[in-house]
Amino acid sequence: MKFAYFSHVWGRPGITPGERYEELWREVEDADRLGFDYAFSVEHHCTPHESWMPSPAVFCTGAALRTERIRVGPMGWVPPLRHPLHLVEEVATLDQLLGGRLEVGLASGVSRDPFLPFDADFDNRHLLTREALELLRAAFAARGAFDFDGPAHRLRDIALSFPPVQRPHPPMWVPTTNRNTLRYLSEAGAHTSSTMIVPRASMALVYRHYLDWWRGHGHASDPRIGYWTLVHVARTDAEAEERAAAHITETFTKTLRYGSVSRSRDQHAPPSRLSTTDILAGSGDLRFLLENNLVFVGSPATVADRIRAASLEGHFDTLLGEFTFGELADRHRIESMELFAHEVAPALRAFSPYAPRPQEPAYTASDEQQVAARLQALGYID
Repeated sequence: MKFAYFSHVWGRPGITPGERYEELWREVEDADRLGFDYAFSVEHHCTPHESWMPSPAVFCTGAALRTERIRVGPMGWVPPLRHPLHLVEEVATLDQLLGGRLEVGLASGVSRDPFLPFDADFDNRHLLTREALELLRAAFAARGAFDFDGPAHRLRDIALSFPPVQRPHPPMWVPTTNRNTLRYLSEAGAHTSSTMIVPRASMALVYRHYLDWWRGHGHASDPRIGYWTLVHVARTDAEAEERAAAHITETFTKTLRYGSVSRSRDQHAPPSRLSTTDILAGSGDLRFLLENNLVFVGSPATVADRIRAASLEGHFDTLLGEFTFGELADRHRIESMELFAHEVAPALRAFSPYAPRPQEPAYTASDEQQVAARLQALGYID
């Protein structure tokens, strides 16, 4: 498994954007020092209640100036909001600035609201996102001037000022659970991800096919499949839950506004039978979140077991962990990150939910039973 420090760059009362950004650079520095594999952020516009990060380039630049080894990127740029050639030049510049540590996330968007201020094309967002990925690949494969014919843009005799460091291009991610998109991504060699509001049983169904398609195209290594949720680690389960409880429910219900729908079925339904509507409706109830393993909160051993169990159920191998949320005290945030880096991550580094390639050790049914038994003993599953 690999581990990302993920930040929406949420604001708080009584703090200026400048102060929040200075906090962000300290957080990314901590992630770099502690050995996290990635630092990811978002592109959000005109959402003061949700995110103070309208510019992925600012995030990548700040991280480049404050880190040495961690890989950095947005998750992701929203291609329909700009001309795709702007994105090509920005990617090349940032990869040069980062010395070849850029990860390129492209997100088509899920809500019409952020598109309205830009008069952007929401209905064709998926087509425009795919076009942007194709243009990135074509532009960086060229040795000199190139032409490009896409469904929305036609470019002629374009010569970039300089290419990215990584050739043929930086790794690319497109968050999705759409089967047709995943089939395309498997051929293009682009990674993917999802979030905790998507039922993991549904994720696993499509991601197993994505892995099979990917391997069928003969890529040298397996894809990365990410999973986003909130994470908090303390010395004991009780301490972690007490510290994080109010901040988790505030984040889901007030910041992300997840709790504005009605639950469609029994709140105690097992995760495999939950719908996205159920998850959204239950997001303000910490016991619901813990019982369904939708947030990773607890002691290092508990959090490691939670992630392993969720990974097996959802078929993901990269955790996109949000460690800074609500008004969680900074000392608790850094303690959580340190415990995660020193005790959780080492327990999971060698683990993969994927069926092994030849000569790779299998994660056995006995291993899975042991994880389930531990979570059951802790009262997290029936």
